[in-house]
Amino acid sequence: MTMEPCRQGTDAALLPTPPGAGPLATILIVDDTPQNLSILGELLQPLYRVRVANSGERALRAATSPPAPSLILLDVMMPGIDGYEVLKRLRADAGTRDIPVIFITAMDAAENEEFGLSLGAVDYITKPINPAIVLARVKTQIELKTARDRLADENTWLETEVARRMHDNLLIQDLSIHALANLAEARDNETGQHIIRTQIYVEILANHLATHERFQAALAGPRLELTVKAAPLHDLGKVGIPDAILLKPGPLSAEEMEIMKTHPVIGGAAIEKAMAQAVKGMGDREAEQARDAFAFLQIASEIALGHHEKWDGSGYPAGLAGDAIPVSARLMALADVFDALMSRRIYKLPMDLATTTRLILDGRGSHFDPAVVDAFLACRAHFAEIAARYPDEELAAE
Repeated sequence: MTMEPCRQGTDAALLPTPPGAGPLATILIVDDTPQNLSILGELLQPLYRVRVANSGERALRAATSPPAPSLILLDVMMPGIDGYEVLKRLRADAGTRDIPVIFITAMDAAENEEFGLSLGAVDYITKPINPAIVLARVKTQIELKTARDRLADENTWLETEVARRMHDNLLIQDLSIHALANLAEARDNETGQHIIRTQIYVEILANHLATHERFQAALAGPRLELTVKAAPLHDLGKVGIPDAILLKPGPLSAEEMEIMKTHPVIGGAAIEKAMAQAVKGMGDREAEQARDAFAFLQIASEIALGHHEKWDGSGYPAGLAGDAIPVSARLMALADVFDALMSRRIYKLPMDLATTTRLILDGRGSHFDPAVVDAFLACRAHFAEIAARYPDEELAAE
């Protein structure tokens, strides 16, 4: 075989591919002696696509230029940058650190081999070479590299597929949540915009209080996002309230009010029942995999059941007070009241921001957790912006 020598300014010479050969693994041979390049090239070229470089500098450039080598046969003793330094630089570069390197050298001392392997070489072949040994070891490393690359590609595909399916599942979950919430609101005097606004109000409060010492634990990790996601289900229980009460244009009687006050219990019980039915028949492994879904339902239940509780214990349905009220419900309580005050209802006109703010301030320490009111005051401009951005449809038309 006639060897194409490395020319000045050429990073690596590419030996001719055998006629009729299909896609072959590329091997980069690095040696400063043309005879060694020729011997190895003649040995490997019938089986592989062979590139050659006669210096460490050119080897480093060749390793990052196409076609990328699947394996590098690297001489140790070379002028300028020696093989050890070349390997160090290959391993330091994210684009070349995974290319396997076999040292080929006349040095046969055990400490030399140990040093090369400690730098990351996958094998060590001593000169003069034995062709059968070279071919066997090259074949082994090419097969290992091919298997690793295939596994990496499969893992990448799996990660992408898992991410896609998780995105689809989350989208379906969000759509289901809003469908349930809209079902409840469709029977009430409120609108779908109420769901959007109150969810954003809860998110604003939660983000502001996430580092507060009294709220950190309840809003840590995924709990903040789950709290925001669960907010639209706060009035789910209204589906169980008779239309004559739910849609009554005037004030409710005492008896009607007691029935209306059952909607938190109805909503909380519905969610708890859904959890119980889901857990039934599940093994420990399945239950562990569904942990996030259960965490979401638990928070949704807290919000549905507790968003009418009051800080001083005068709320309903359980008369909880202070920190006994779940954080998620405390955030929802203020968001719900703010939206109710600022919105038109069949029985009332909307209030302005100043009046609404005054009423919420009046409820600080009685209706609302003082820290939640303070968070509202700090974010009041954002609340007003959301109220203006998502007006009820009939008001927008007017």
